[in-house]
Amino acid sequence: MSEKEIMALADENIINTYKRFPIVLTKGSGVKVWDVNGKEYLDFVAGIAVCNLGHSHPQVIAAVKEQLENLTHVSNLYYTEPQTQLARLLVENSFADKVFFCNSGAEANEAAIKLARKYAHENMGPGKFELITMKDSFHGRTMATITATGQEKFQFGFTPLLEGFTYVPFNDLQALEARISNKTCGIMVEPIQGEGGVNIPDDNYLASVREICDRHGILLIIDEVQTGMGRTGKLFAYEHSEIKPDIMTLAKALGNGFPVGAMLATDKIAKAFVPGNHASTFGGSPLAMAAANATVKMMLQEGILEHCRTMGDYFLLQLKKLQQKHKIIKEVRGKGLMLAVQLNIENGDIVNECLQRGLLIISAGSKTLRFVPPLIITAQDVDQAVKVLDEVMEGK
Repeated sequence: MSEKEIMALADENIINTYKRFPIVLTKGSGVKVWDVNGKEYLDFVAGIAVCNLGHSHPQVIAAVKEQLENLTHVSNLYYTEPQTQLARLLVENSFADKVFFCNSGAEANEAAIKLARKYAHENMGPGKFELITMKDSFHGRTMATITATGQEKFQFGFTPLLEGFTYVPFNDLQALEARISNKTCGIMVEPIQGEGGVNIPDDNYLASVREICDRHGILLIIDEVQTGMGRTGKLFAYEHSEIKPDIMTLAKALGNGFPVGAMLATDKIAKAFVPGNHASTFGGSPLAMAAANATVKMMLQEGILEHCRTMGDYFLLQLKKLQQKHKIIKEVRGKGLMLAVQLNIENGDIVNECLQRGLLIISAGSKTLRFVPPLIITAQDVDQAVKVLDEVMEGK
């Protein structure tokens, strides 16, 4: 089918929940993708911080192919080796003692919310059920996770929302402390807000949130769906603050494009879940576990994290140079390869013009450009992206 035929057929048959760009992508390799017409694009979106190792990574493909030939799916009523291996790998390289597997970030956060409430019910009393989350946060699109999300635009039309959530400004410790009540069971926070605009807190923020939780005897849930798996230059972003959460959620890049999510917890907290409390039919499927095992091993063995830090510093520097040249750039910020350019104008035209010139970028709000490329990008890739941005911004 032609590009127009594919888009027309999709619009006719798929529920309109996405504002899609007018291209049909058919192939990806490394940091590049191609459309149905053969046009090449430099991908600085990576499936929205998903393909951290790049598209069609050979080790991930090989792992999935091998697993596909052996075992595709069985119920979680039975043990499987790939699931056991990944659980051990995550436990060995994080704060956690136990893991629950699911299929997405929203599911991981849903599991975290349930676990926090179950633990609180059993250890703090039934009146402790409320979670404090941050304004401008994003935690998913299930009913519980849009309620946890501190942005009204995601909640509009879906009221009444779930009881038991309250919000404070991100990076405001005084407001956070003041909001804690006799109903509070925990705090849920992203180390860096992604959908909210790539908002980076003060260096001591997470450590101070941890201290507040300890002092009040409440739980700390870290949402690393977007920041995890090397995106900020460490395997998990909480490591920058040298703290340990009670619960952490992962998804996106965990499978480098294969749908997989995980909720990690300390043994003390995880014990609140017993058989029958929570489940997922496809959670921890052999195929997803094979992809995730290969992804995590690559992250740990091939210098990806150091490369991410190096390229992140280089990209940030080039964007700041761009800021000196173009008055429409208000601020440049980021950590590792999670970067943003705050504009003084609406960003839609810039995103679209970059697309026309073969560069894929996305927004995080109406005036913020977001860059979450594969962690394997080179300085040459950065230079190419900055060149396109420079050309597009000229005269605006």
